[in-house]
Amino acid sequence: MNQPTPAIVAQSAVRRLPRWSLLLLCLAYVVPGFVMRGPWRSADMEAFGYMRELALGHTSWLAPRIAGLAPGADGLLPYWLGALSMQLFQGLLGPEMAARLPFAGLLVLVLAATWWGAYYLARSPGAQPVAFAFGGEAQPVDYARAMADAALLALVASLGLAQPSHETTAYVTQLAFTAMLFFAAAAHPYHPLKAGIALLLGMTGLALSGAPTMAVLFGLGGSLIALTQRSWGDAAEANPRQSIIWALIWAAATAVAVALTTALDLWIWNLVNTSTAKDWSSLLQLLLWFCWPAWPLALWTLWVWRRQIAQPRNNPHLSTALWFSIVPLIACFASYPADRALLLGLPAIATLAAFALPTFRRSISALIDWFTLLFFSISAIAIWVIWLAFQTGYPPKIASNISRLAPQFEASIDWLTVLIALLASAGWVVLVIWRTSRNRAAIWKSLVLPAGGTTLAWLLICTLWMPLLDHARSYEAQMKLLAVPMQANQQQGCMLTYGLGRAQISALRYYLHVDTALLRRAKPGQCEWLVVDEDRWAGDHNQKLREGWNQVARIKRPTDRKETLLLLRHGSKP
Repeated sequence: MNQPTPAIVAQSAVRRLPRWSLLLLCLAYVVPGFVMRGPWRSADMEAFGYMRELALGHTSWLAPRIAGLAPGADGLLPYWLGALSMQLFQGLLGPEMAARLPFAGLLVLVLAATWWGAYYLARSPGAQPVAFAFGGEAQPVDYARAMADAALLALVASLGLAQPSHETTAYVTQLAFTAMLFFAAAAHPYHPLKAGIALLLGMTGLALSGAPTMAVLFGLGGSLIALTQRSWGDAAEANPRQSIIWALIWAAATAVAVALTTALDLWIWNLVNTSTAKDWSSLLQLLLWFCWPAWPLALWTLWVWRRQIAQPRNNPHLSTALWFSIVPLIACFASYPADRALLLGLPAIATLAAFALPTFRRSISALIDWFTLLFFSISAIAIWVIWLAFQTGYPPKIASNISRLAPQFEASIDWLTVLIALLASAGWVVLVIWRTSRNRAAIWKSLVLPAGGTTLAWLLICTLWMPLLDHARSYEAQMKLLAVPMQANQQQGCMLTYGLGRAQISALRYYLHVDTALLRRAKPGQCEWLVVDEDRWAGDHNQKLREGWNQVARIKRPTDRKETLLLLRHGSKP
């Protein structure tokens, strides 16, 4: 016997969240972070470098290389997407923005797939609220739409989503295709064709994005859920034939992903071992903030829906969301990097968080509202104060700290971005007034302020702080300093490197427009110039390599004193 649902929801509580406001929120969340900046250090610059090499035809599409080095990250699809976009739109948008364009589309796909996945899970019979004796309970479609709105708000509110979802890396593609699989698992009883397309794209996309093991686990779980599912669509009765068919479809899609991964030799095992043991304190901190505020609500869902969780065959809305949450959570403990593994669970965790809302008391909702109001209001004020400090020098203590951390940064005011930031801040005030005066009965009310506050903070950072962040995180300033002595000595189009990472090599090739080669693999006399990492170049073990090379310049990265490059020239006097 199926346990009665803990959700008690009246029709008045599922009033529609205005579509224009939801779309405006998503727009304000997606666009900032992709514009007004250059490629940032490490993963972002490295990925951009490989995309550029592919777009220019300098390397193989099946085995991309920069100066003979394979990518440090996993997967091929992110580089393909960026390179294709650069070939199509570089003349219109420039190489940097063209490379980011598909990743902005993937983030939109994540938001859309989460909304529709939550919608179809909330449509299932086991998710429906209690029927009232005299009517007035929420109608299934209205209830599902309100729950989907809540899931999307919970996803946007998750603190860990903002930065990694705006990078041009494999983690964005992994997140997007995981969201597609989540949608396929939720929608296959309602829209078999759409779900089948999403399933095939999600499986192959994950396999090509460096997460084939996650694809296999999601596929096996999806096959088992489909096979044991008793309710089918809006009907509460079982459909054994459909269950078997869809279990086989999930298994076949999983087999396709396995075959593709094997054929391209893309199996990767980033498992924890003795040399990469987890720091449990750091991991606990990550779990506390990365999924906030979705994880406390998800835990509440596990408690209040525990009887339904014990009957997974009757409650696919819980078993599906749980499986797509548990697999990334286990991967967070068992593999590295932990935050990128946990990122893949955010759509499902946000959906679980939404199912907590029909069981909330008014006092809990008020507590969430007040905490969110204070936290994000203080955060917004702090962002504005720091911006005023590096623009005007007041407050002097904050201004001096910024000068110390970001030397050579010259502040300037872009009035368009200031206007956008002012409008966003005014919108926050309006949202707070609107939330406290209207729609108090709406089921999604408790997540409006968290989603709005997160979007406000992200937008303010990506407008007011973007010049400072770009100065601090980009390689451009260091590369410009490096180019000065080379131009003074008639720079050649060839450069050797030693001890540099892939991101630094990518920056050299992009900003200085030179070809590079590794010193140890270079032919004698191949290049006149050499750039080395100061720490890696020092020491007796490099004494033979240093013969014939003389230092021309020592270039520090303005915002990182430990990252120092030496420019050397063969045969020249120091």
